[in-house]
Amino acid sequence: MRVELSFGKGSLALELPDDIDATVIRKPLMPLLSNPISSVQAALNAPISSRSLIDEARGARSACILICDITRPVPNELLLGPLVRALMEAGLQPAQICILVATGLHRPNEGAELEELVGDPWVLRTVRVENHFARNDEDHAPIGTTRAGTAVRLDRRFVEADLKIVTGLVEPHFMAGYSGGRKVIAPGVAHAETITTFHNARFMAHPLAANCVLDGNPLHREQLEIVQMLGRVLAVNVVIDENRQLSFVNYGEIVASHLHAVEFIRGFAQVPVHRRFKTVVTSAAGYPLDKTYYQTVKGMVAPLEILESGGNLIVASECSEGIGSVEYADAQRRLLQLGTKGFLRDIERKDHADIDEWQTQMQLKPMRVGSVHLYSTGLLGADRTLTGVSMVDSVRDAVLHSVEAAGDPHVAIIPEGPYVVPIYRPDA
Repeated sequence: MRVELSFGKGSLALELPDDIDATVIRKPLMPLLSNPISSVQAALNAPISSRSLIDEARGARSACILICDITRPVPNELLLGPLVRALMEAGLQPAQICILVATGLHRPNEGAELEELVGDPWVLRTVRVENHFARNDEDHAPIGTTRAGTAVRLDRRFVEADLKIVTGLVEPHFMAGYSGGRKVIAPGVAHAETITTFHNARFMAHPLAANCVLDGNPLHREQLEIVQMLGRVLAVNVVIDENRQLSFVNYGEIVASHLHAVEFIRGFAQVPVHRRFKTVVTSAAGYPLDKTYYQTVKGMVAPLEILESGGNLIVASECSEGIGSVEYADAQRRLLQLGTKGFLRDIERKDHADIDEWQTQMQLKPMRVGSVHLYSTGLLGADRTLTGVSMVDSVRDAVLHSVEAAGDPHVAIIPEGPYVVPIYRPDA
């Protein structure tokens, strides 16, 4: 059997002998929008719990459009042109429109990377496109405190805009349930203090802070409170298939439209599987998500429901930019120095997480279930040690070794990584 795993900007071929009983876990075939640009325009004219975008924009003196950073494959080249043109048709001048890259605590996207992210040269020439910097105190405005005690400060370019619009990809997210919508605001354009509060160990350890879970999810609850503090916010939500083609787009009030998109993707992203496996192979979803080891952790968490206790989880991720941030590397060093129990004791005492250490905390989930093995061509030198997992030189060899050690030829393969969440259902 030959299976192509999402890897970097292409794929990684995995060839297995015939005596391996492989179960390939993919989304069901998704519908595709035959004319994506027309579909975006139609969505702007068919709002959910709001007026059309042009009607919403009339009389506004400023507009701020949030876009996800380079780690998300959002088809901005389809979205931003129609959005900007609709705002201008409603009477806004280009100087009154700002597109803000919702970086959260990630690095900024600049130069050629910004051109790639926006995807439309006309948009870059016409309106301001700027990055959010979570650590710049002066860039943020306080808007309140959540019931859980999170002091909320958001980028004032968004807070002070008459018209607030969020764009984003809706897909499973291993902490917030699903990405997009309210998540593009917080952590997307939140101050570092806000982010590190509701990403602390207490929030992350909650059993409902998990893939495909919204009800009872403490992060989702915080994000909804923050949206309420802001007042009226609009959103354009998209869903893409395994080949990054547009399958769904909608527009409207942020909470209602996001939930509508969630209901669409839920039927594809959650895949029932009738058994658990001692050998599971997955990816980090390819470019751009597998640019760093930091993002690769999402691929480790997604298949946990079908990994047998003590089994082997084999992950393929290019990691073309290495381990991730300096802060994340420090968190990984602490994990290696303190061990799992010591690391957990260290983070549980904090009201504010150290930047990016929540990803290390999430990595502990697969490490508690089985052994994690990583194939990467981008991690070099000391970065390979910092992963805290076993590095392998061949996915195929790792699979064969796992099968032999387990005495079980059954292997699960998830080519698209964390964009697919297998759900254990014995009667599936």
